[in-house]
Amino acid sequence: MNFSRRRFNTAAFGMATVAVAPRIAFADDKWPSKPIRIIVPFAPGGANDLLGRAAAEGIAKNLNANVVVENKPGAGAVIGTDYVARADDDGYTFLISAAGVISNSMIRKVHYKDSDLVPVAMVGLAPSVVVAPASSPYSSLKDFVEASKHGHGLHFATAGTGSTPHFVEGILTTTYGAKLDLIPYKSGSESVSAVIGNQVDATSEASIVVLPMIRSGKLKALACTWSERIKAYPELSTAAEQGFPEIKIAHWAGVHAPKGTPDAILDKVAGAVDAAMKDPANVKRLTDLGIEPVGGTRADFVKFCDEERARLAAVVKATGMRQED
Repeated sequence: MNFSRRRFNTAAFGMATVAVAPRIAFADDKWPSKPIRIIVPFAPGGANDLLGRAAAEGIAKNLNANVVVENKPGAGAVIGTDYVARADDDGYTFLISAAGVISNSMIRKVHYKDSDLVPVAMVGLAPSVVVAPASSPYSSLKDFVEASKHGHGLHFATAGTGSTPHFVEGILTTTYGAKLDLIPYKSGSESVSAVIGNQVDATSEASIVVLPMIRSGKLKALACTWSERIKAYPELSTAAEQGFPEIKIAHWAGVHAPKGTPDAILDKVAGAVDAAMKDPANVKRLTDLGIEPVGGTRADFVKFCDEERARLAAVVKATGMRQED
């Protein structure tokens, strides 16, 4: 298995590397006595990786700890997630989680139980944006959906089974009657390239990925799929504002830990992430990229995960979404 293992580097955010001697104590004053590992189950450079590194920087800074970020991508985030689910519960291994930590067990075979991981903190989210080719005749998601109902269907690209655009397509078809032909690609970058090349009619992808292409005229934005408008692109209306209130999808990132990790450690990590997401410099840096910092308490993130599990399970059931073994 190939993966990148690198000392935490915040160059993507214009920050200096943080690696200072640990001094924080819990009931056991030896924690942390060695580097804390943050596992990112995605390749470097995407929204989840950037959010993971922002969280890692916050943990390093606010806990005066050494932090190492390791990218373990593959199998729709299953490889990295499984690694953390099997890790020791000693407070030295954490997962940068995304929607797959909730939905993967619903749609594909995994070797861990959902209960093997516990929510720690919400980091932030990159709202998904429905995009069409620059030459598309549709100016909104409403136009796109209506056109699909009165023609022979439109082609909608996804990044594979269970990906964020797959859930967007699933809600559009099962809840709002859109007639869409699903075209799966291996990654979000491939599906976006297919839209730019007029090979498909639309897809949805993280704001951080598509905003530069929208601004340069390579893509046309039809709607933001989150509950609020993107701060970096406020002129784009939400799907809910266009009459699709059930569409609430984002590329979010949080922190999960192996079950059994001491509560005292989880509380400290959650507090460190929350402080990082409220830091004015971090807020500006992330929002300028199209990412919305969130933070909050452990209880907030547990509630979010419970609500997402119920919501996504309903979409999986309605669509029959399942990856073949």
